[in-house]
Amino acid sequence: MSSPSGLSPLPSKPLLPPPRATSSATLLHFPSDHQYAFSSRASRFKCSAGDAGFFTKLGRLIKEKAKSDVEKVFSGFSKTRDNLAVVDELLLYWNLSDTDRVLDELEEVLLVADFGPRITVKIVDSLRDDIYAGKLKSGPEIKDALKKSILNLLTAKGLKTELKLGFRKPAVVMIVGVNGGGKTTSLGKLANRFKNEGTKVLLAAGDTFRAAASDQLEIWAQRTGCEIVVAGNENAKAATVLSQAVKRGKLEGYDLVLCDTSGRLHTNYSLMEELIACKKAIGKVVPGAPNEILQVLDGTTGLNMLPQAREFNDVVGITGLILTKLDGSARGGCVVSVVDELGIPVKFVGVGEGVEDLQPFDAEAFVNAIFP
Repeated sequence: MSSPSGLSPLPSKPLLPPPRATSSATLLHFPSDHQYAFSSRASRFKCSAGDAGFFTKLGRLIKEKAKSDVEKVFSGFSKTRDNLAVVDELLLYWNLSDTDRVLDELEEVLLVADFGPRITVKIVDSLRDDIYAGKLKSGPEIKDALKKSILNLLTAKGLKTELKLGFRKPAVVMIVGVNGGGKTTSLGKLANRFKNEGTKVLLAAGDTFRAAASDQLEIWAQRTGCEIVVAGNENAKAATVLSQAVKRGKLEGYDLVLCDTSGRLHTNYSLMEELIACKKAIGKVVPGAPNEILQVLDGTTGLNMLPQAREFNDVVGITGLILTKLDGSARGGCVVSVVDELGIPVKFVGVGEGVEDLQPFDAEAFVNAIFP
């Protein structure tokens, strides 16, 4: 069958890679929902390499989609919300003479939800001052002030939760984190979200340490219809694989390259140094890249994630966080702690196991989800 505009159709099956000993990286092709590599859906976003409108439009579309998926966020934080339901009970029959007892119990509730000692004391002291100043005169007013206080903590530093993908193609996003946090799965879900908006996405299997990592990412490539660059031999360095992937992305007109990396403990300094090499290798191909370095943190660990985030940030400069597994945790207050303590924006939250359950973070939607 002939192809439109002289383009060659993608094969019905993945191409067999060349012998692994001959190259440090291999490109695997996977067919998308359309037979041809450049689908009509993607053409809506066609623009020149210097056209900043592409990424602006893409960010707007993703944000609009997130607002329509607010129910996913609401259901994803159900355990945290159930944990905080006692707040309504505490405030239902509140009166001025009961203030200290009620606020002591509220403090305990916030600590259990992992808001952290410093933030909890800050919130409760602020409420106490406003109550005794006569600014808050009823339970509903106190709850509204509590929600506003948490929202202010999330937005006060003016942190932007949207991805900053720059003005040239390809944009490059590097994903980092410790083992078991959901790093590769989050990358696959990101690929799905971008692909659904017509973006031409290339995956880079930079986790050369864990044997099953490339296989896992190849499965995501098949599910999302993306192409993927994998190590051509078992001795390939992660920095080389990512460098070659970004080169291919640049030469073949990809909009976005999503780079996986090996999971590592933040206390393993030699492996942390490898991340610096990966970052430098990418920057040599596309000046200024990677545009984003996103760290994946396991939400079930609560405040224990803070030391991890600090170490990764010190080494490579984290630009945003992906908090995963929050649907399985009643410790959603850690979201507030991370933003306030580190000054790094949360850009996505994992609120379920489905492919659509990695949601762009919205501070107001989050507060309404945990305090309905």
